[in-house]
Amino acid sequence: MGPEPNAFPPDGFPPDGFPPDEFPPNPMLPTPHTLVNPPELGPPVGFSHAVVTAPGTTVHLAGQIASGVDGRLAAEGLTAQFDLALANVVTAVRAAGAAPEHLVTLTVYTTDVSGYRAAAREIGRIYRRHLGRHYPAMALFGVTELYDPEALVELVGLAVIPD
Repeated sequence: MGPEPNAFPPDGFPPDGFPPDEFPPNPMLPTPHTLVNPPELGPPVGFSHAVVTAPGTTVHLAGQIASGVDGRLAAEGLTAQFDLALANVVTAVRAAGAAPEHLVTLTVYTTDVSGYRAAAREIGRIYRRHLGRHYPAMALFGVTELYDPEALVELVGLAVIPD
């Protein structure tokens, strides 16, 4: 199975997601990995169902929250925290010698799933600003609490740097 040329439904994201007019003609960025989106599964919206990694070096990323260089929470509100946490993921990926398109999984943990849904458009814009149109395998989990009690979101990723 090869990568899907367009992982979005024909009309773009669902009504509560991202409007189709925000997409360029080709929403998927090139990646050295194979994105697998079988027709037997529902159309992926902003993620891939599976990723077959190219041979390479695996980079395991620790959970990233919206912390500044001092390690303290540096943003308030869900979207501001998502923005800084994703920036921290990209910083860690690059520091490990990888690039954002080498991410093969990204897991979102949030203490506010309904707030995340309500902010989906803004979160999508933030995501695309940091990662462009690269959509690794993703999952979102609602949790009761994160280690930092003020944190609303934590991101955990896995990247593979191709040989």
